[in-house]
Amino acid sequence: MWALDRSPQETEIFVAPGNGGTAALATNVPIKAEDVDGIVTFARKQGIDMVIVGPEAPLAAGLVDELTAVGVPAFGPTAMASRIESSKSFSKRFMREHGIPTGDFASFTDYASARSYLEAHPAPIVVKADGLAAGKGVLVCQTDEEAQDALRGIMLDRRFGAAGDRVIIEEFLTGQEVSVLAFVDGKHVEPMILSQDHKAAYDGDRGPNTGGMGCYAPAKVLSQPMLQRVVDQVLQPVVDGLREMGEPYVGVLYAGLMVEGDSFSVLEFNCRFGDPEAQVILPLLETDLLSVIEACVNGELGQIALRWIDQTAVCVVMASGGYPGDYELGFEIEGLESLADSDDVYVFHAGTLQDQTPGNQGRVITDGGRVLGVTAWADDLAQAMDRAYEAVGQIRWPGAFYRQDIGAKGLVKEA
Repeated sequence: MWALDRSPQETEIFVAPGNGGTAALATNVPIKAEDVDGIVTFARKQGIDMVIVGPEAPLAAGLVDELTAVGVPAFGPTAMASRIESSKSFSKRFMREHGIPTGDFASFTDYASARSYLEAHPAPIVVKADGLAAGKGVLVCQTDEEAQDALRGIMLDRRFGAAGDRVIIEEFLTGQEVSVLAFVDGKHVEPMILSQDHKAAYDGDRGPNTGGMGCYAPAKVLSQPMLQRVVDQVLQPVVDGLREMGEPYVGVLYAGLMVEGDSFSVLEFNCRFGDPEAQVILPLLETDLLSVIEACVNGELGQIALRWIDQTAVCVVMASGGYPGDYELGFEIEGLESLADSDDVYVFHAGTLQDQTPGNQGRVITDGGRVLGVTAWADDLAQAMDRAYEAVGQIRWPGAFYRQDIGAKGLVKEA
């Protein structure tokens, strides 16, 4: 939304449901993101010219399908096409059928069978809930005991609810992770600059997986020839394969890759902008984002050239104490005003809310696990890291925590 607000086109932006930061840039609309009927009704009533769907849940619920059915243009894949993210078993089968490089795997709906498979395949190994789990349904297990605990948590304890009706057990891959995002118009693929997410909760990639604790871009993990191979062997086959199934893919296609030497394998696909990847990619996009989105929806992506600012961006996620487990809400966030006028830092809100209690109006309070994405940009990675952490140091609330090594892998790579 921040990138849309910078568009030279005259726009009026509505965001549903919004948070404590979006009200400064748009009109918050009290409709839940998963309320497909509510969003469709609002879009028709307001005469909305374009709906840009950010989260994965409304995509999987068919929001784009319903908007298209009533003549409202929408940026994002259909429910069937979004299965590339919403069903890990569909995604893995799709990759196998289309020759897309990925790790070995097996899929189970029966706990006993899955347990037996783990006994025959020692750790390290990866256990995944099949459905959407807010980025927390992937459990990387270093020991056999961890793997059995993960399986019980998903299938018996229902840690992720219905997302765990089916479980994927997958080969553990080593190397450097990189996120490759691309704009897609149903036929054409246009990759963005590369980014590197940090999913583990704690420094040194320790602790449980999260929705993402920070990111930097551009990430120099793939050479230009290797990136072209990713387009040819991963991204384009997805788009072509879905179109052949009668589900043209429009929107952002995200491939999470594991890279080792000159080879790569797909870890996962997302059917939308990643978070916090978007927070470091979009500040460096010089081309008008709204124009790119319109080109995708109109099948004209090939007529637009993406231009990028020659800088580096770093995003550090500030989270609530206890995340990705249990955490408390409602703490006042202090220090935001000190960064309000910065020209090299922007604080993206995620789990925040504007306090509406009498006498406290105007306060911003915590309302989620991942609360803020503090993003800075500079001429090189080291400078961007320094500026991001300097900004993080000015923000506080009880229990706030963040990783202190976001971007460190990039410095090692440069060295």
